[in-house]
Amino acid sequence: MFKKIAIAAVAALSLSGGAVLAAGEGVVQKVDFSFKGPFGAYDQNQLQRGLQVYTEVCAACHGLRYVPLRTLADDGGPNMPEDQVRAYATQFEIFDAELDDFRPRVDTDPFPMSNLSNAPDLSLMAKARAGFHGPYGSGINQLFNGIGGPEYIYSLLLGFTGEEKTEAGVTLYENSAYPGQWLAMGPVLYEDQLEYADGSSNSMEAVAEDVSAFLMWTAEPKMMARKQTGFVAVIFLSVLTVLLYLTNKRIWMPVKRKEKNA
Repeated sequence: MFKKIAIAAVAALSLSGGAVLAAGEGVVQKVDFSFKGPFGAYDQNQLQRGLQVYTEVCAACHGLRYVPLRTLADDGGPNMPEDQVRAYATQFEIFDAELDDFRPRVDTDPFPMSNLSNAPDLSLMAKARAGFHGPYGSGINQLFNGIGGPEYIYSLLLGFTGEEKTEAGVTLYENSAYPGQWLAMGPVLYEDQLEYADGSSNSMEAVAEDVSAFLMWTAEPKMMARKQTGFVAVIFLSVLTVLLYLTNKRIWMPVKRKEKNA
């Protein structure tokens, strides 16, 4: 009986617009990202702000080794001017085997790897972490809310409760979004931590949303192209269905008339 009540509660919560249960015991907040839904699209300005957050806050520990720097200039992404991308790339170094020395990166190089061995690479994190699950893996939440990867990142960044504990000489921090509740990474966002050139809000919630959107783009850089292709395919299949129906009706109409007159 208790299990049935729990399932109903989770399903209701997932449809009500509030927090939903994540994998394990974490709580993930729903966020109205611009790219959600079949007609959603990345916000170019938001992706550029998210890049700034990653550079100033996340890059000290976490890498994006599977993301080529040149893609920052792609349509459907941050769409930065190519000269700005080249200038941005030079702030990172890479070891060049031919030179047997380090050199500044160029736009054809990827982002750096993580600087810490225990800091996961963030290239595909928004797809690797499913924030929404239906009761007992039924997928109900994902059907209505999407997989929830960027929502999980958003909730994790804002989920620190301020509680700490030490285990085996390691300081752990309580986080309401993290499965298991305790993780080794401490809070990384603070109020007025950075300033945006476009004057956008720099509250913790806004910063967390911006970097979560950026990490969704690193995981799905061709999402807009995929949606456009899918839209064209749906239109084509719809027209084809109508034509096939009319063709079928025209072919069998004489036969049906004969049967009717017989």
